[in-house]
This record gives sequence, C-alpha cells and structure tokens, in this order.
Amino acid sequence: MSLRFVAKDPETDGANCPTVWVDDENQEIVLQGWKADEETRTACLGTGPIPDTEAVVRLPLRMAAAVREACDAADGTAVR
Repeated sequence: MSLRFVAKDPETDGANCPTVWVDDENQEIVLQGWKADEETRTACLGTGPIPDTEAVVRLPLRMAAAVREACDAADGTAVR
C-alpha cells in the first residue's frame, strides 16, 4: 500500500493528531481523527448501523482544506 501524506492538523503538537492521506493504489482517502464519543456514535446510528469494520472519527473543521486537497489528489485534479 502506498499512502501519500496530505496534511496534519496544524493546530496540534504534530504527534497523535488528525491526519489526512491518499491511497493512490486503492483510490481512497485515509483519515486519522479522534474517536467519536458515545453520544456522537448514537447520533450517527440514527442513519444506519456501523459495521465492526468501520468507525466514526472526528476531524476539526480546520482540516477541511486538507480533506478537499485529498479529494482533488485522489481524483487526479490536484495541481501542485
């Protein structure tokens, strides 16, 4: 698997923080975020089950630009 790093949360200490990558081989966006609390998980269950192979994570809104960049990179439209 080849993960291409996009960004870490700029407002954290650089370790153990939300991070965004692109998996070019599988054409997927990979996110590291904070585990959702039980209240958030329960709210998410209102739209359907969460399989054991999936998780709900939280990213700060300040990571939106990194997620957009990852989306562009994943579909090949990113310009650097």
